[in-house]
Amino acid sequence: MHCKNYLLVFLFGILTSAAISQKSHFSYLDVFDLEYVSDPQISPNGDWVVYRRMVFDVMKDVTVGNLWMIRSDGSQHRKLTSREVSESSPRWSPTGDRLAFLSNTDEGSEIYMYWIGSGSIAKITQLPFSPSSITWSPDGSQLAFSMNVEKAAPVLAKMPKKPKGAKWADAPRITDRVYHEADGRGYIKPGFNHIFTIPALGGAPRQLTSGDYHHRGTLSWSSDGRKLYFSGNRTPDWEYDFRNSEIYSVDVRTGEIESLTDRNGPDRNPIVSPNGRYIAYIGFEDKVQAYQVRKLHIMNADGSNKRVLSSDLDRSVSNLVWDAKSEGLFFSYDDKGNSKIAHIPLNGKVRKLADNMGGTSIGRPYAGGSFSVSNNGTIAFTQTRPEYPSELAVVNSKTKKASKITTLNRALLDFRQLGEVTEVWYKSSVDQRDIQGWVVFPPHYDANKKYPFLVENHGGPILNYGDRFSAEMQLYAAAGYIVFYPNARGSTSYGEEFGNQLYNNYPGEDYNDVMDGVDHCIEKGWAHEDQLFVTGGSAGGIMSAWIIGKNNRFEAAVVAKPVMNWISKTLVADNYFGYANSRYPGQPWENFEGYWKFSPLSLVGTIETPTMVMVGMNDLRTPPSEAKQLYHALKLRKIPTVLVEIPGASHGIANRPSNLITKIAHTLAWLEKYGGASLEQEE
Repeated sequence: MHCKNYLLVFLFGILTSAAISQKSHFSYLDVFDLEYVSDPQISPNGDWVVYRRMVFDVMKDVTVGNLWMIRSDGSQHRKLTSREVSESSPRWSPTGDRLAFLSNTDEGSEIYMYWIGSGSIAKITQLPFSPSSITWSPDGSQLAFSMNVEKAAPVLAKMPKKPKGAKWADAPRITDRVYHEADGRGYIKPGFNHIFTIPALGGAPRQLTSGDYHHRGTLSWSSDGRKLYFSGNRTPDWEYDFRNSEIYSVDVRTGEIESLTDRNGPDRNPIVSPNGRYIAYIGFEDKVQAYQVRKLHIMNADGSNKRVLSSDLDRSVSNLVWDAKSEGLFFSYDDKGNSKIAHIPLNGKVRKLADNMGGTSIGRPYAGGSFSVSNNGTIAFTQTRPEYPSELAVVNSKTKKASKITTLNRALLDFRQLGEVTEVWYKSSVDQRDIQGWVVFPPHYDANKKYPFLVENHGGPILNYGDRFSAEMQLYAAAGYIVFYPNARGSTSYGEEFGNQLYNNYPGEDYNDVMDGVDHCIEKGWAHEDQLFVTGGSAGGIMSAWIIGKNNRFEAAVVAKPVMNWISKTLVADNYFGYANSRYPGQPWENFEGYWKFSPLSLVGTIETPTMVMVGMNDLRTPPSEAKQLYHALKLRKIPTVLVEIPGASHGIANRPSNLITKIAHTLAWLEKYGGASLEQEE
């Protein structure tokens, strides 16, 4: 009997080893099979979690989200409704008997209600525009939300009446606003966001705010349901004072608005404590610099006794949630490329509760994700590791341990051999400060073999990469590259001083940080001087262009959606009004030499590296004209180059799954021409 058991174990081991060895590499079409958890909302009693399950539609080439429901112990996992249209923003009623959520209709997004006991569902609104920030009143009788209200466009000239049946050109589009277009959205029609309420059983929406100001973002009811708190900027010069915002209250009955904060800087995301005594919010006194840490503030409900709670934490805070006893708040923050969830009592002592929040960016390993908290302190959050995108995890209020309760990607990733991700630290040659990065090794990495080495620079630049899942990094690794992605100075999650290193110095020593990382990897034996490649998008495209302008160590480069000329970019981007003074002193016409000094175009005469230039044709953030400046300059200099323009793509090229694949496939094809690797794909 003992021998039979031994034989069974032996055979099982052989079969298991065979199964592992048969795992295929991550491939392009696998992107469409990825799923991830978004916006988890735990019920007030902590028994259930409703979340948005995100999938990629391979036929329509879009991301689709439906609401799913699961017990906090991982059982009874099921779809919330039988509807097959986009659903989002689930919000539990105070007693947990109902769920309000948003869903698409033929006319646009509307508010729906779901009754937990019966499973009944009803559309309770018929709105002219899509609502946002739906928020329950404390007694569960009303919902508040924000919605755009149209305003007529300006008219400058009266045209003569055209003859009947004549086909004249369309009327001109007249713009007189500072902010009039947005990347990924295009032209913004005139109008302002206002706050509305509606009975939870349906009825006529009632507009509470008025005036030519925006009222949006987090909404929070007073404990007695008489006021709503919000952030905005209702000053006369609000269009030009765009970094500033204040906390306001609006009386639900009279519409009377009161300002509770008054300082130079953003104050936003107000949230009232359950006992009604305090308002917590996020903000800082604006020093006008490249990066400032967002602090957690608290004040009395009448606006008095303002103070900073998170003064001892040199990290930006997000996602505020009061605990049930009004004794402190839950919040999230990024630390060294990893997103945390913590609790802070009113005495300001931070206690970390969970790591690894995120996994919702899919393409590249950026921060993201969210969490919610039940009345008993149980936390539901989006959890990620380099091995999987966002799954649903729960932190038990008693044990304080995090447990992953979904495995949305098991059917795919259990049968894929991913590249292993390793964290690295090294010293900057500039000032000996510690710099963090990550290295992704090809599947079945053999230390005795030589692999091409690819540097992938992150965007922002005031953002961070981390130990999170990334389809793009895994596709590069599957092609046979060792991939290095660093958090050079200017990245977030290392404190305000580190992030602000780029003020009037971008690109600057962040270039040295990247190259020091390359040299560190060469010393480790992972990288080799004759097999170096570089890429990056947006700020990563700027860095990639700067690198090949500063040295000729790379065999080939792919520069995606870059800024090449800060003078031209600053005044044509959708956020053109936001660069001067916080990035470089003065406007471009006031500091021509300074803007040019940090423009990669100033180095284009020294570039010898074969370079692909890539950009979305609808990019309003780093417009195609920037990419063309690099391409045209290299073409005139007879440097090997090609311009890849992606139709319909905005700055977020990878927003459509097929464009993510397009980006990677063209990058790999270009690098392969100059000695790089390629990703074998089935036809």
